[in-house]
Amino acid sequence: MSGGNGQVGMRVQPRVPGTEARDGKFPGPSLMPALTALQREHGWLPREELEALSRETHRPLYEIEGLISFYPHFRTEPPAKVDLHVCHDLSCWLHGSDERIAEIKARYGDDVEIEIQEVSCLGRCDIAPAVAVDERPAPLADTDRLVAAARNGSHDVGEAERGAEEPRPNDPYAPGEERYRVLRRVLSGELDSEEIISALKDSGLRGMGGAGFPTGNKWELVSNQEAEPKYAICNADESEPGSFKDRQVLAEQPHLVLEGLLLGMVVTGAEQGWVFIRHEYGPEEEVLREELTSLREAGLLGEDVLGSGKRLEVDVFTSPGGYILGEESALIECMEGHRGEPRNKPPFPGVYGLWGKPTLMNSVETFADVPVIVERGADWWQDQGIGEATGLKFFAVSGHVERPGVYCLPMGTTLGELLEAAGGVQGGAELLAIQPGGASSNFLGPERLDVPLDFDPMVEAGSMLGAGAVVVVAEGTDLLASATNVLRFFRNESCGKCVPCRVGSHKALLLLNEVLSRGEGPEAIESELEQLEETTRMTSICGLGQVALGPVMSVLRMRTEGQEGEQAGEVGPTRTHDA
Repeated sequence: MSGGNGQVGMRVQPRVPGTEARDGKFPGPSLMPALTALQREHGWLPREELEALSRETHRPLYEIEGLISFYPHFRTEPPAKVDLHVCHDLSCWLHGSDERIAEIKARYGDDVEIEIQEVSCLGRCDIAPAVAVDERPAPLADTDRLVAAARNGSHDVGEAERGAEEPRPNDPYAPGEERYRVLRRVLSGELDSEEIISALKDSGLRGMGGAGFPTGNKWELVSNQEAEPKYAICNADESEPGSFKDRQVLAEQPHLVLEGLLLGMVVTGAEQGWVFIRHEYGPEEEVLREELTSLREAGLLGEDVLGSGKRLEVDVFTSPGGYILGEESALIECMEGHRGEPRNKPPFPGVYGLWGKPTLMNSVETFADVPVIVERGADWWQDQGIGEATGLKFFAVSGHVERPGVYCLPMGTTLGELLEAAGGVQGGAELLAIQPGGASSNFLGPERLDVPLDFDPMVEAGSMLGAGAVVVVAEGTDLLASATNVLRFFRNESCGKCVPCRVGSHKALLLLNEVLSRGEGPEAIESELEQLEETTRMTSICGLGQVALGPVMSVLRMRTEGQEGEQAGEVGPTRTHDA
């Protein structure tokens, strides 16, 4: 298969109870790599090319149409000479993206050579408001320069931001030191799989992509499965507004991400692995491919790695777009060549994953933490945390903050300490609220700045740690409008598979937009919103629908608490204001 996504294999008919709904899916190799290659070659998917693909692969054209209509990156019409994407999600919205979009449309809207699209999060929240010109990401201030360059035929993807020269605290390798030391020790027999699993379990490392599942337990589960072959996937599809720390880890620490993935493959018995990366991360994908080339040259990938008798192959699978693909089973559906709709669980991927085989899947940050834990031991990792917390955590900080960026700090650092490390609220303004765990997390008021950034304390505070995407909102912002912006994202990104998510998020957004357009408070629709939130939370198939209305409801609770405080003679610190 072409397209640089590697051979994904043949589909295996389901044999596990609970997978009956998989019957009827199109069999055969995944068409996704071929479609991605065609899109890269032509800039779109010409009809004659799709018909040729249908003939060559003996697959019905309606199957292909069903795929390309689902994924937003695929185009069925030729692009304009300049493709200009402008983000309108929360971090960019807080920096006036609505006004900037209006200005861009006024400046370029009549230009037939330029196609302007409002898009969901580009993963560049640290340079908000962000744009992408022919998929090259940049701050909005660079728009005119990049548009002019694109008119003249320059379409480079740009370079990844490598960050500081000094290693982050999770990197066991000093500058200039030979890397992949831990992997070499495992391949030489100095370390065995049981020791690695024990180190991960004793360390308390949990999934850093948001779910927080114990990493050692997941690796042990996949390792204990008898079915073969096994697969391993690094989920680099972070697409939630406010999330960009995995992008920075990929740029700075590709060696740690790939070493962690390769260690997972050795431990679980997988021979084939992939990094599934969102297509908006073109610069970071180039960094990964360069690192993979270096690995092959060093003999750490191939049929007989360092004479160990083990076959290890890793490839990059470029996502065709869609936030839903961050959900592990939807990601697997995409790789298999289907529409990226979440599966019902159980079974879980560790038992029945890619092509029905045991599949290890972790996030970028999780894999990047494995080498230092194995190298320095579980006790060292536990000692990095503060209080009851263990380990280190990457946080992406954006919004109304002086120094947006990625910070690696001890788990258990408080919200206030993280905000201070990022320079405080922009312009010295007062803090209105913080969303501590990405778009899916509930807003917290300034009275919660003493809450430790850790899994359980965040839940007790009424929110969640999530993937560590922290969005800061300053006083003077309409917080209900902010939450409505988040809800719009979830409505737009719903895969549509289940009715509660598809219909509930749309209905809630209509109600909120009506209230905001009239300049009214949400009291008139609060009862309806509560019913919609409960329904979507209790009956949606995956996490998208389950959390879609959570941020809105958290704002309503903060509003109520603020009003009660004012009635009691106190100043409500979490009140909302019109912008």
